[in-house]
Amino acid sequence: METQELLFNQIKHNIPSHISLVDEVAELLHISNDSAYRRIRSEKALSLGELQKLSNHFNISLDTLFSLKSDNVVFKNLPIGPDGIGIKDWLKVIMNNMSGISAAKEKEIIYSAKDPPLFHYFQIPEIGDFKTFFWQKTLLQFPEFANKKYSLANIDLEIQQLGMQCLAKYIRVPTIELWNMNTFIIAFSQMEYYWVSDLFESKDDVFILCDKFELWLRHIQKQAELGFKFIYGTEPEGVEDNFKLYINEVVLNDNSIYVKMDDMCVTYLTDNVLSLLITTNPAFCKQKEKFLRRLCQESSLISHANAKERNIFFNRLQKHIEDFRKSI
Repeated sequence: METQELLFNQIKHNIPSHISLVDEVAELLHISNDSAYRRIRSEKALSLGELQKLSNHFNISLDTLFSLKSDNVVFKNLPIGPDGIGIKDWLKVIMNNMSGISAAKEKEIIYSAKDPPLFHYFQIPEIGDFKTFFWQKTLLQFPEFANKKYSLANIDLEIQQLGMQCLAKYIRVPTIELWNMNTFIIAFSQMEYYWVSDLFESKDDVFILCDKFELWLRHIQKQAELGFKFIYGTEPEGVEDNFKLYINEVVLNDNSIYVKMDDMCVTYLTDNVLSLLITTNPAFCKQKEKFLRRLCQESSLISHANAKERNIFFNRLQKHIEDFRKSI
């Protein structure tokens, strides 16, 4: 019955909030709503056939459900690339996941950021577009990008829209982010690489992107100062204390993400930078949460308070942009 309870918790997470879980289960299993209620409340055990139907329909791994008390940890693999899904489908998956997280009553994300969390990129359209172009051409090497150079004149509006939808969900979720100096420099150095590799259609675009990176940093700094996230270009309104930014100089961040939603937890690990490995294994998620919270204790909180250290951190990053601009 513990396994059955876990199954229905995962189903609740997987379906959109406007869909009735009882109606979905009743229709799928060809039973009455009352019988569906009894199964959801674990008053009646599912048959093996019912378990198989539910797991197949809602794309839930039975391996995950039945390996909870062993040392095995089962991950769902979400590969992105020429042999996996494209960047737009990848963003749609993330948007659906964020919808489930933001719909939970109790929710939290802890993000160990080797790269800036992708949601931030879409605060500034030009940065979001450059990053997704870089991923598709250089990192994932989609064949259709092989002979392309980057141009701000060709911003992909569909990708930007998907990114903004993800961002709109993200800003409503209480979040702890662990950054260090390299978190930003890695992102910015990709633009430097395109410059020295002659992969810009126009030199003017490089200067424009430098300006946009400066605006982007100032916006992240402002969010840290206020202690909440909000959309760039809008009035600074948000949920108080829903953005905690830590500077971590203890270990190298690895883009691992812990998510808490009501009575369920999920861990996302990145593979090959963008592909995702996802598990809801409670023991693994608990270990990840403990590690990340310990890391917070060894890091410096620069959001809402600690203005001096916050300004030093962001000023050093701004200087990195200024030095690059002078060099070109």
